[in-house]
Amino acid sequence: MDSLADSSINTSARASVVPAWAQPRGTVDSEADAAFMAGSALTTLYERVREPPVWAGCWRKRLALASAQAAVRLMGGKEEEAALRDAVFLCPPGGDPGPAGRVLVAYRRLASRKPVMTDVLIREVADLLAIRWDEALAGVPGLVDDLLPSRRAVPFVIAELVERVVAMRPDAEVLAWWLADWMLARLVHLGLPIPLFTQARYGAAFRTAGGSGRSRPGDEGFARAVCLALALQVPDALRLATEIERRAGNLIDVAPKLRTKGRDGVVERLLSDDAIAASLPGTGLSRWAGRRLFERLEAFGAIRELSGRPTFRIYGL
Repeated sequence: MDSLADSSINTSARASVVPAWAQPRGTVDSEADAAFMAGSALTTLYERVREPPVWAGCWRKRLALASAQAAVRLMGGKEEEAALRDAVFLCPPGGDPGPAGRVLVAYRRLASRKPVMTDVLIREVADLLAIRWDEALAGVPGLVDDLLPSRRAVPFVIAELVERVVAMRPDAEVLAWWLADWMLARLVHLGLPIPLFTQARYGAAFRTAGGSGRSRPGDEGFARAVCLALALQVPDALRLATEIERRAGNLIDVAPKLRTKGRDGVVERLLSDDAIAASLPGTGLSRWAGRRLFERLEAFGAIRELSGRPTFRIYGL
């Protein structure tokens, strides 16, 4: 536990807020202004995650949950975050979490691995996102390889990636945004991807003039919208990081007060994931011991029960 505490404390001194003067204030019509703001946001993000804190897994998985909810909406579904979390965390090992749950599985995979871009990966993710496989999608790894060496600014490479994927397969926009987060991590050297773009799809960045519609890939001004998406979404993600860091510090401080065998493994899982089902599969704790451990952590204010149910409970920071 001492090493966990030290890691959490050492990250708190890093820049965690995008400067106010580099954030959008009102309408941003200039592509150059939007690009400047995106660059400032990405610099702050890089400084925050270049040495990942112990709670980074929880942060990325919580962003994955929000992104999955936005992806489901983009695909025409209505499931909210709680329903998506239930679909995955209450699914038995090897079971099928259902169509919406598979979307969350795709984003959790994005947030937890350093994947090599191959047609196998694209096929797996397309299947999770209910997108029919064809030769056009098989060409995506080659497209990625073509764009990675680009000397253009990062947001413009991202915009081109999304536009070209959607031009190949108009029904694959959700996959294009999944790929955008992967590409961002590679270009900015973030280590593991940080799910951002799909959430931004329904935010202010893509709202057209007059607010009557949304900018789509291929529309005039789409690259500016991608820049604004970063300028708006990164500060939100960093605010969430600050909140999770505070909660993680509280958990690390409280944990030594508990003498339950298996405590450290549970704490590490809480720091590395969005949530844990109260049944605690794989921890070696009995159902009674696990329930007691969670109840004590909740009483200390170190964790929260996230489902709102009296049974089949789910806990997290």
